[in-house]
Order: sequence, then structure tokens, then C-alpha cells
Amino acid sequence: MKNHLLQILTVLFIGIIQIPVFGQFQNVLISNQNWPNETSIYINPKNTNQLVAGANLSAYYYSNDGGHTWGSGNLQSSLGVYGDPCLVIDTLGYFYFFHLSNPGTASQWLDRIVCQRSTNNGLSWNDGSGIGKNDPKQQDKEWAAVNPFNNDLYVTWTQFDTYGDPDTSQKSNILFSKSSDRGITWTIPVRLNEVPGNCVDSDSTVEGAVPAIGPNGEIYTSWAGPAGIVFDRSLDGGATWLDHDIFVNEMPGGWDYAIPGIYRANGMPVTCCDLSTGPRRGTIYINWSDQRNGVTDTDIWLSKSTDGGTTWSNAIRVNNDPPGRQQFFTWMTVDQSTGYIWIVFYDRRNYLDNRTDVFLAVSKDGGDSFTNFKVSDSPFIPNANVFFGDYTCISAHNGVVRPIWTRLDGSDLSAYTAIVDSLYNDIPENEAVPFAVDQNYPNPFTESTVFSFKLRVQSIITLSFHDILGHTVATIIDKKQLNPGKYVKSFNPASYNLPSGVYFFSLRGNGINRQRKVLYQK
Repeated sequence: MKNHLLQILTVLFIGIIQIPVFGQFQNVLISNQNWPNETSIYINPKNTNQLVAGANLSAYYYSNDGGHTWGSGNLQSSLGVYGDPCLVIDTLGYFYFFHLSNPGTASQWLDRIVCQRSTNNGLSWNDGSGIGKNDPKQQDKEWAAVNPFNNDLYVTWTQFDTYGDPDTSQKSNILFSKSSDRGITWTIPVRLNEVPGNCVDSDSTVEGAVPAIGPNGEIYTSWAGPAGIVFDRSLDGGATWLDHDIFVNEMPGGWDYAIPGIYRANGMPVTCCDLSTGPRRGTIYINWSDQRNGVTDTDIWLSKSTDGGTTWSNAIRVNNDPPGRQQFFTWMTVDQSTGYIWIVFYDRRNYLDNRTDVFLAVSKDGGDSFTNFKVSDSPFIPNANVFFGDYTCISAHNGVVRPIWTRLDGSDLSAYTAIVDSLYNDIPENEAVPFAVDQNYPNPFTESTVFSFKLRVQSIITLSFHDILGHTVATIIDKKQLNPGKYVKSFNPASYNLPSGVYFFSLRGNGINRQRKVLYQK
């Protein structure tokens, strides 16, 4: 109860100090317990108030209010839990938590990939199923995707003959497996890569395979290794793959590089595909970072394909700062309702030392151009003696965007998200979205405030007012059919005997689910 009260007071304090600051996104502390790093996050597309996240080695987090507050737990499995968290969700609303294994003996370390399922929005998880056990080899760095057309689960990862062994006869390979029964059983893994890597866990090791789904159920993935960044695809649900990997980019300097103040860093690729109904449906994107411009000028890059991965564009620079600063640990997602590309990364453009911010980049034109903006509220200075993790993550749906990152202050690790919507802070909205919601004005307010929104199609609308715990305290419009146009509604909390504090107003309807934070001061 004390922790819950402290969390509420923390949210209230953050809201009070940040609302008046134009252009600043609210940062939310998810956890500073048990040294969280390598964070993963996923939004439920059917209810963007529901999010689940994870962090090394075994932490899971859940939110039912759009990421403003979080519960947590410690993931357990008889197969062992050993980090590299990956979260996905199927169309039934089941969340899946993929991770590495460590059942407890040295001979079983990293002996398989594990998939655990939650049917209650991350509150609890089943014991899980194992994928790819192949003693005495090690299974590492997995990532997963859900086919939205049939709910098949796909997972790709790196198999080491002997992890860390410099012997050139020991190889690393990219493997694939799938489940058609909600993660209960898995197919025998198949090898995807044409050119194997070594087992050193560096530039000549094949790593970073992230699967993505195409508009006809195609499976796409790319990874980095001795051949640079290469791409593979399956057009039959993973039964067969290309005989020859398709070259994407040479990735100068390799995927394993050094960043001052960071324990270790990498630029391994992330693959996504646009499944929206927009004009770029089917476009495949690969996002990575490298040091082609020098060890003091790490940059974020994107390449895209409009022909199913057969040909690829030249590398597009995502960060738009002048040369000479470090950007690293990138992750990408595509908002499948708009086709926007969202990329999160660490950034040092504002400093001459190791102070580090978190930035987002968004593209509305298929990656041809990017808008960059800072989302972290203050910089941090990392410590190279503390393991920082190997990746960040980001999830987006219908303009609701939630990055997740690790912050390192001295020796203290913490996991954060930011409350980002594409309509905030002059980030233009996609005209294909059938509505727009303005921030209430004035905000903060002492007596009454005004809500305004615009509909482009006829919709059944509910406009409601909620307290910090998510309880509805007032309904302004109740399931009313409204024609296209702009609507303005005034609201006076005194009519409902509401105390001062942080509140949220919510607009819901046909394909609409948007919240805005409100500060009421009597």
C-alpha cells in the first residue's frame, strides 16, 4: 500500500512540474529495482491503455492506464529465465514473453529459447515452452513476431556451437521456429543463413535476427555478420527460405563497436514491415547503427525495400544533427494504423562529454525524411563498469507511442517510458486517421476547461473524465452518434465536487482511443 501511494504521489508530482513546460513529454519511471536493462515493450492494439514490458533478467511490468502507472512481477519458469526479453501480442489479446533459459546447471546454460504466455494482460504467466534445445549448443538473442492473419508465432535467434569459443571450426547460425497453437509446441528449427559466423559474439558472429510479417503473411528477417547486413524471406509460413541471402548493406565497422561510457554496444538491425492500409503498405524497413563516419560519430540508419526485399535503398541517415556526435542503441516500430515509422535511440548531440539523452525520430513519408525530438527529461552519464544491456525498444499504435529505455546514473539502473502521442508537441498527425483530439485549454485550469476534437467520419463517441486510478468521475458525451465536424465541450469539475489533482479525459469511439492528461487546481 505504501509503494502504491508513493507511485501515485510520484505521478502527481511529475504531472505538476511538467504540464506547464511546452514541448516536454512526461517521463514515467517503470522500475529502479533489480537493475533493469534490455527493455522490451508492447501496446495492445485493441486497447492502447494496456501495455506489457520486460527487462533483464526476469522482470515483467504491466500498465492499464496507457503507461502512466505500472505493476510488476518476477517471471519464473521451470525452464529457467535468463534475460533478452521480447514482448509480443496476438489478436486474441494474449501477450507472449520470450527470453533465454538457464535451468540452473552450467551444462544447461542458454540451452533453449523460452516462450511464456499471459492471458490476463501481463498479470500472470504460464510456465512456458522451450524452443530449439540442441545440446550442447547455446541459443541466444531471440526475437519474435505474431502473424496477424492466423496468430502463428515466429521466433528467430542465434545458435552458437560453443558460445565465446575463438576456434574457427565453431560456428554461429540464425535459426527459425514457429508455433501454431498459441506457443504450446514449436516446429523443429531450420537454419536461415547462407554464410555462418564465428562464436566470438562480435562482428563476425551472425546476430540480430528480428522477424517481421508482410501483407500476405510473408516472413521477413535480417541480421548482421561477416557478410554485413543480409535479408531472408519465406513465402510459405516458414517452410522454405531463400537459397541465397540478399545483401542489404555492408555495415562499415561491423555491428560490435565501442561507445565511451558504455559497457558494450552494438548496432544490430531491426526489421519491420508496413501493414497499414496506406500507400506504403508492404514496404520493408531495416534500421541499424554503425560507425562508417568514424568512431566518434556513430549514426542511425535505415534502408527500405518496396519489392518484397529483392532490392534495397541506399542507407538513409535517421539522426539529423551535424556530424561528430554519438547516436546508438536504436530500435524501430511501424504504427500499423498510420504507416508512420518510429525509431528510438540514445543521443549525445547536445554535449561534448558522455551525457546522454533519449531521442525519437518519426517518418511520415516512408523513411525519406525524419523529424527528431528529445523525449527524456534530463541527460544521464553512464558508467562503463556497469552492464547497460544491448537494446532499447518502442511500440506504437494509432498514434499512441511508448518508447522504453534504460537509464544509468552512476551505478543505478532504471527503466523509463515516455507518454508520447503523435498529436502532442506539433508532431503532425496522419490525415488518414479519422479524428483529431486537442489538449484541453486552459491546462492547468482553476475553474472550467474546454475540450475540442474533430471527426472526419460519422462515429459513436464517448467523452469522459477519469481520476489518476482510472475511475470514471464524469461522462460528458455518452455513446452519442456524431457527424463529421469539430466539437467543443466545456467542463467544470466543481459541478462534480472533484478535488484538485491530476486527471485524464478520454475520447473513445469507432477506432478512436485517445487520452490527455489534465491538471485541475482549485
